[in-house]
Amino acid sequence: MQPIEIITDRLTAIGRDALALLPQITVTIIILVLTWLVVRVVAMAYGRAMRKSNLRPSLINVLQRLIAVAIWTAGFLVAATVLFPNLTPAKLLAGLGIGSIAIGLAFKDVFENFLAGILILLREPMRLNDYIECEGVEGQVERITIRDSHIRQTDGQLVVVPNSMLFKNPVYIRTDQAQRRITVICGIAYGEDVDEARRVIEAAVKGVESVETSKPIQIFAQNFGASSIDFEVTWWTGSKPVEVRRSRDAVVAAVKKSLDEADIEIPFPYRTLTFKGPIPSLAGEEGRP
Repeated sequence: MQPIEIITDRLTAIGRDALALLPQITVTIIILVLTWLVVRVVAMAYGRAMRKSNLRPSLINVLQRLIAVAIWTAGFLVAATVLFPNLTPAKLLAGLGIGSIAIGLAFKDVFENFLAGILILLREPMRLNDYIECEGVEGQVERITIRDSHIRQTDGQLVVVPNSMLFKNPVYIRTDQAQRRITVICGIAYGEDVDEARRVIEAAVKGVESVETSKPIQIFAQNFGASSIDFEVTWWTGSKPVEVRRSRDAVVAAVKKSLDEADIEIPFPYRTLTFKGPIPSLAGEEGRP
């Protein structure tokens, strides 16, 4: 048989098979088109239902995508059983199970971040524009996606953090409340009156505009330092990092000024040097010939 005849026979056989499968292919295409229409209708109905919802926009988008994936999966399964009659749903599900295990092992980190993102969005431990700290990363939350979260540091740099890190490690939410308590240490000389110094420091802190006067200002003598009696000074102010820095700056300046005006010494460390042997005087050294 000539090569041309072989090719012709092959093409003829393929044509006959295609004509035999034409009804099944047509039904398969119809099923896929109907699946697409169902996805569109469900998406529109879901969007109208979620307009008045209090859920986060990211979570709403994730749920919409999951619903679409579920509908498309069902549509493909039905289409595959129509196109290939010998392929039963049980065989398809078994194949999907084995494939999902292989994919899960290959993309373990991706799925871990995906599930962590869903749980973070559902639990809402932090909100957009919150200032957080986790594993040395500190900044403002700009975006929360399924895979990662975008943290804008105070120096302007953007850090993209995997959601699994935020889910598995402690996260400090700095702006969970409107105010935060700030602490500084202030020392006075041992020769000063402790009660008078406490009164002066408290009055200075109360006079600072950024200090929240509705919450207690606490001044405690903390310990005996190397050259001073140290006070622990605590007060409440705004929770944003810039508010904390401004308030600390104003309080330190006010306390320093008030202690100076009250003639209360803020000491610096004194050092006493001890020598084993006699030290020759400079005058004696200079007088030698």
